[in-house]
Amino acid sequence: MAFHKNLITLSILAVVAPAVFADDTTTQQLETLTSQAHPLVQTAADFAVADQVIEQKSLKERAPTIGDALADELGVYSNQYGSGSSRPVIRGQDGPRVKVLQHASETADVSSLSPDHAVTVDPILAKQIEIIRGPSTLLYSAGTVGGLVNVTDQKIPTSMPEKGLEGTAGLRYNSGSDEKLASAGATVALGSQFALRVEGSKREANDYIAPNYFHEHEGELEKERRVGNTFAKGETVSVGGSWIGERGFAGIAYTNRQDQYGLPGHSHEYESCHPHDDHLHCDGSDNHGHTDEHDHSGHDHAHDEHETGPWVDLKSERYDFRTEILNPLAGFEKLRAHASYTDYQHDEIEGDSVATTFKSKGYDARLEMVHQPIADWEGVVGVQYNQQKLDITGEESILEPTKTQKWSVFGLEHKQWNDFHFELGSRVDHQTIDIESDRKDYDDYAVSYSGAVNWMFAPNYKLSLVGSHQERLPLAQELYADGKHLATNTYERGNENLDVEKSNNLELGFHYDTDKIDYHVHVYHNWYDNYIYAQTADRYENFRLVDYTQDKARFYGTEAEASYALNDVYKMSVFGDYVRGKIDNENAPRVPAGRLGTKVNANFSDTWSGTAEYYHVFEQDRIASYETETEGYNMVNLGLAYNGQYMQGNDYRVYFKANNLLDETVYSHTSFLSTIPQVGRNFTVGLDFSF
Repeated sequence: MAFHKNLITLSILAVVAPAVFADDTTTQQLETLTSQAHPLVQTAADFAVADQVIEQKSLKERAPTIGDALADELGVYSNQYGSGSSRPVIRGQDGPRVKVLQHASETADVSSLSPDHAVTVDPILAKQIEIIRGPSTLLYSAGTVGGLVNVTDQKIPTSMPEKGLEGTAGLRYNSGSDEKLASAGATVALGSQFALRVEGSKREANDYIAPNYFHEHEGELEKERRVGNTFAKGETVSVGGSWIGERGFAGIAYTNRQDQYGLPGHSHEYESCHPHDDHLHCDGSDNHGHTDEHDHSGHDHAHDEHETGPWVDLKSERYDFRTEILNPLAGFEKLRAHASYTDYQHDEIEGDSVATTFKSKGYDARLEMVHQPIADWEGVVGVQYNQQKLDITGEESILEPTKTQKWSVFGLEHKQWNDFHFELGSRVDHQTIDIESDRKDYDDYAVSYSGAVNWMFAPNYKLSLVGSHQERLPLAQELYADGKHLATNTYERGNENLDVEKSNNLELGFHYDTDKIDYHVHVYHNWYDNYIYAQTADRYENFRLVDYTQDKARFYGTEAEASYALNDVYKMSVFGDYVRGKIDNENAPRVPAGRLGTKVNANFSDTWSGTAEYYHVFEQDRIASYETETEGYNMVNLGLAYNGQYMQGNDYRVYFKANNLLDETVYSHTSFLSTIPQVGRNFTVGLDFSF
């Protein structure tokens, strides 16, 4: 039946694709360097990896959380937790192995502690989002084997507005959750050398619609139209200003972010569970020797969350300083520096009372210098310091107050020799963690290095090879956790004897690029020593006892995409990605299934554009212990856009998107809520202005 459904879907798409419209604002490979995370000016020939840049026009039409905004990119999935929180999963990696930056700076939130904690970046207000791989990731972090995501913002102006005033404004509505979203930003010149930036966004979304969703109510399964407690609302306001001169700029910004969103997976069913040695005791009974006695293979089994369940009340205040100076000292072409301070707090509220409070105060400062070429090597060197104080109080206080400090030095060098481009990167980190308990403090260092080479062996052809040794220092949670985590139905126990996580990584890429046809294939393999993960020691029904431990692991996979321009109007592409993960020769948890699809883009004129897309996500039956299989699904999306002008050449854009047209029941294997369906058929309509 599934095969017939796939065949029918492909047939329909093949018929309608030439008649629908395609958006030309898709993710593109870098032709010239547009990445703000990379300090060197380079061309596409310099890049050895599948770096991706998603532009502002495309981001305006995507989800407002970072994981969902990137989920359709090649090799990227989302660890979604309702409508309020999501993190990107890249090449099977999540959490600390996929660093998310706010304009090359630490976010200093608590998203690394749990998937239900939001990443405090705003894709809707971003200028662009960069997915960075290869040696340049070591400029910002080590151990980010999956990749690095840099959300580039505009809250500190770097140049004077050409017309004295410029900006954007947008409105959109989505039927899946009755989402209403507004965003706006403007930069104004105050004199000849000072620019002021004001921007903000506001969002309100109800519980989202899902097909064939069954919810337990008073002991019976009831079919529900909406998934309870998946509402989300929030607002962000930012004000920044900068002095801009001939040799650079210096500016500051203040950002206030507030969010409220439901926690659909949060359950108190297992509140009584606690560990005794390596076993769970629940409801006063000894779980010694207990194995999973219940059938959890289906997706319509009981859930204990209610429409009025727990929710998060989040507030974050952030201060940023940035500067860039050309020719600051003899021997150096550019100086870049930034510093930030973040005061973050969120309360997890149940009923009328605060159950748990998470507080984080973070500092981040970095200085980098681009030196003049030395023996034809151009490069950058720098230093970085960051600090985060965590304080968790209440029912889910899984961690005593901690202060994490990290000092880093880093460098990146690039050279061209004939048809070869070489890139070398290195980073040294020293980390200390002080904990307010009788447990021992942490003090260790890590050394990481990476190299890449591109070979333009023929016109339009490029072969690339990337190799790296990366070392990741453990998080405070991995060392010291001790308590219930109801959002993930776990009792977590840290291990203060964890060693530095080490990995050796290889990636091979092949590229062909012409005006008519282009394609690229990447294969990669990551070998880990001392891979840090939460190993399940015992389970009672859906509640697990997990211990942070280390073992050998490996992840490997491939990504490929090919595009063909049928004519000046239509361009067709096929794409696919696949990843496997093994820990101690057992399947790794929450690894995404393979994906294969096709897309047709069309640009009929300077005004009309659109897209037709189909892809199939395969069943994930290669699962870890205590996981459940996730069924495959088909996804059909269509889009239509009109670009016009108003009032002396200012632009506007009207767009319409139809998502999940087949109204498929979608379960995400990468999510901790893999048994809760995602949004069904939904439609988005929006209007954007630029001036």
